[in-house]
Amino acid sequence: MHKENKSEALDLLVNTSWEVCNKIGGIYAVLSTQAASLHKLYRDNVVYLGPDVWKIGNTQSPYFEEDNSILKDWPGHSSLPFGISVRTGRWNVPGRPIAILIDFTPMYAVKDEFYGRMWQLYGVDSLHAYGDYDEACAFSHAAGIVVESLYNHFKAASKKKDINAAAHFHEWTTGMGLLYIKDRCPDIATLFTTHATSIGRSICGNGKPLYDYLKGYNGDQMARELNMESKHSLEKTAAHQADCFTTVSEITAIECEQLLERRPDIVTPNGFEKGFVPGGKKFDTARSKARRKLLDVATALTGNTFADDTFLIATSGRCEYRNKGLDMYLDTMDTLRRNADRLNHHVVAFVMVPAWVDKARQDLTEALASGTPAGSPLPEPVITHTVNNPYDDAVLNRIRSLGFDHIDRRISVIYVPCYLDGSDGIFDGMAYYDLLIGMDATIFPSYYEPWGYTPLESVAFGVPTVTTSLSGFGQWVLSSSDTTFEETGVNVVARGDSNYQAAVDSISRSIRFLINADATTRHEISRAAIATSDRAAWASFITFYSKAYHIAEQHRDERIGHRI
Repeated sequence: MHKENKSEALDLLVNTSWEVCNKIGGIYAVLSTQAASLHKLYRDNVVYLGPDVWKIGNTQSPYFEEDNSILKDWPGHSSLPFGISVRTGRWNVPGRPIAILIDFTPMYAVKDEFYGRMWQLYGVDSLHAYGDYDEACAFSHAAGIVVESLYNHFKAASKKKDINAAAHFHEWTTGMGLLYIKDRCPDIATLFTTHATSIGRSICGNGKPLYDYLKGYNGDQMARELNMESKHSLEKTAAHQADCFTTVSEITAIECEQLLERRPDIVTPNGFEKGFVPGGKKFDTARSKARRKLLDVATALTGNTFADDTFLIATSGRCEYRNKGLDMYLDTMDTLRRNADRLNHHVVAFVMVPAWVDKARQDLTEALASGTPAGSPLPEPVITHTVNNPYDDAVLNRIRSLGFDHIDRRISVIYVPCYLDGSDGIFDGMAYYDLLIGMDATIFPSYYEPWGYTPLESVAFGVPTVTTSLSGFGQWVLSSSDTTFEETGVNVVARGDSNYQAAVDSISRSIRFLINADATTRHEISRAAIATSDRAAWASFITFYSKAYHIAEQHRDERIGHRI
């Protein structure tokens, strides 16, 4: 039995996520910006596990630097069961933690046997699985085996009778790994974080009201109705079996308590690593470069000439039309356009949301390369790339229906339907952060947003933002300070199930205020935004994770004590 441990004494901490070295969503931002703070606490005793999904076309992850000398004595390099193979290296983010990428494809051959055992032990219903369920479970099963192997290696290397180890699994996609550890290696303390419940996201994504009726929803019943039985079963079981169950905000904790039927042990809010933000003169240079490129793209598309003081706005994030408030963002632009005579500057509003992208538009790349003076607009002057479903894309359809595909010098809307990772073919190798720094404001009018990394990223770059009371970040701002631009750089707009137009009007007024503000006021607002991000830095928020590890260790000790 373990003696009482403190999280600072962890001999091994393993973080497992589908988004380790795999930039597809907000969890990537959580883990990649958190890494420096955890590495400072635990050095190379913290290890990140992710899927090796970069083999098609022999491409390499731009976020992973392979190094075979790392963990060179670990037998897992050559002796993992079922033919699992791994690559070791460093995650190319601040802190440069150890990362292991796992080729999990051999696990498909044993999935039925594994599903059967998880049903017998924990009642996980994999019978109704479809889509990405098998892929996620194959990865997390392999990850569990890797965690077990790492634990045995670190224990042997320590020459101690026992070591203090914790394994942290993120989202339902890694739930099978947690259950594997619970079964095979109970000495490891387990943590499970739901960054958004699968059933809550599905309720919202299917157009159902979540908040007014939350207390009337039963998660199991809704999973059957929405064909989410297997994912919900796995997520709920992992939440109940974890030594410590966490989520990222109080609004999601309430959701978990209702839909997963377990109240999280602790809320672990998401911070940000300031190392991503350039300082001093580099900041001004980066901002100028971003603005020039954004305006060049707008000019090449629309044929308009934009003044240097054009007001640049953006929204970004996951391509969830209703959940992320993309509908509300576009309706806000329409409201601003109908009152454009009250604006002191022209506006270019970007929608930076990855969709089913095809490729960069050849006519746009040619126009940018030639430096052709402003003149005639390109065909469909509202989108930077072609998409594979141009008549089914909700964002593009809404842009067209609002008439933004007809040139308007007052407000232009530009859709960037791809991941901005530097390889999009339009923005000259500039990634999302390289462009975010050039914005004058951002809007994230989310309906379903457990935390809200995008507004936090925005204020970290000194860009004022509008978010809603339905986001975890918005609620954190509401609970800790005055939500005016002058005080925080953040305006939190009240949003619910029945006030859509009122929220649109409120956001429009907020943005109009920023557009018409003088240079001194804008500068003060930018400083306030940066100050807010300082309060939300990982240096302040990492303590919540230390508490979570300690809770997991205590519950692990109690659990093992009961087994003896």
